[in-house]
Amino acid sequence: MKIHEYLLNCREISRLCTQNGWPDNDTLEIEVLERKGSEAIVTVNFEEILMQGSGCEAGRVRCFGKLRLPLSSSGDVEGMEILLGSGERSAE
Repeated sequence: MKIHEYLLNCREISRLCTQNGWPDNDTLEIEVLERKGSEAIVTVNFEEILMQGSGCEAGRVRCFGKLRLPLSSSGDVEGMEILLGSGERSAE
């Protein structure tokens, strides 16, 4: 899978959420910062959808991340490492 398709379909991107919601794929913005050899460094921005217990949308929160994506020789993404993100907890 290419970068955009991979990020739209991977569950790991939800680790960038801050309020236990989920990413709204319609708001996903991707910028490739660097592409060299067998990896790409990208930034992502999206809105996290927050829900009420009743199932109604309660709001949205803007989330972001900086990711390292290992690439195959054909340019397909083979995984994802979060370098920085809105939902990542630091190990203290």
